[in-house]
Amino acid sequence: MGEPNAESNLSDPGAALRPVPRIAARGRGEWGALALSLAWLGLVGAFWWFVPGAEGAGGFSAASVVMTVVGIVLPVVMIWMATIMARTAREMRAEAQALKTSLEAMRVAFANQSQMRSGAGQALEKKLDEVAIAARQAETALATFSSRRDHGVVQPSADRKAALVAPRPAPVADDQPALALGTPAEELAEPVSVADFIRAMQFPDNAEDKEGFRALRRALEDRTMAKLLRAAQDVLNLLAQDGIYMDDLKPDRARPELWRRFAKGERGREIAALGGVRDRSSLALTAGRMRTDTIFRDAAHHFLRQFDRTFTDFEQNATDQDVAELADTRTARAFMLLGRVTGTFD
Repeated sequence: MGEPNAESNLSDPGAALRPVPRIAARGRGEWGALALSLAWLGLVGAFWWFVPGAEGAGGFSAASVVMTVVGIVLPVVMIWMATIMARTAREMRAEAQALKTSLEAMRVAFANQSQMRSGAGQALEKKLDEVAIAARQAETALATFSSRRDHGVVQPSADRKAALVAPRPAPVADDQPALALGTPAEELAEPVSVADFIRAMQFPDNAEDKEGFRALRRALEDRTMAKLLRAAQDVLNLLAQDGIYMDDLKPDRARPELWRRFAKGERGREIAALGGVRDRSSLALTAGRMRTDTIFRDAAHHFLRQFDRTFTDFEQNATDQDVAELADTRTARAFMLLGRVTGTFD
């Protein structure tokens, strides 16, 4: 009798589910038991035949008859009981081996099915990621290249156009004489262009970025821009202490019309897309710093107020492309990060 082939069952999981074949009706054990029984009966017959006095023995009592029958039959019964027990043990071992092989085959089949399901799930997740990336790219392209015709702008180009709308002078009462103090130097200075303002909001990339430093110095000459840039510099330095750098963030782009609606005072879920920063580590570190660091919290709120005010003026004199370029600067990314943590867009 051979044991079930485990390797064949593993390669064919269905084979493990088939019924286990029964052991042959007469094996070597049965033939051996039959031979021993016949040998025992032969010895008993020879004893009665050849032993002197066995034939001429007197009458048998009931007890002697019972003892004789028991003495003859009991060894035969014991031989066959041992044979049956050995056969049963072989069958149980065979069934246990078959059950073990069946369980192993089922485990292998389940593992194969899990791998197939995992592969299908990964393929589906990869496909969804590709769709999400394509959607983001389309959104970015739309936010970057969409532009509107601004009839209120009189400057010939964005490079020469003023970044912020000049504030209107306060009306003077007729009965209040004007003091002849001369024109302030700020009003005589040339307004900062949109290109310089956006470049200053990005801050210089390195010590050799001459164009970045030129635009930054130019923007710092404007009082309103200087407040925002200094507040942004403080916030960026504080965030860098926790290893949060704006160049590492890849926020989702929002359409310029959302930024314009925010500049006009709209809040709520409709403009929640402005908080496009999705980096969980940066959000968690910033939120924890806001809760525990009073200096950081004050600097963040001051920066958010300055950005809100300055962007409100900038939006009135900027095209959609200008808004999209400003939204991609380091200062704007810091505004997205802090705005989402503080619930500015809610």
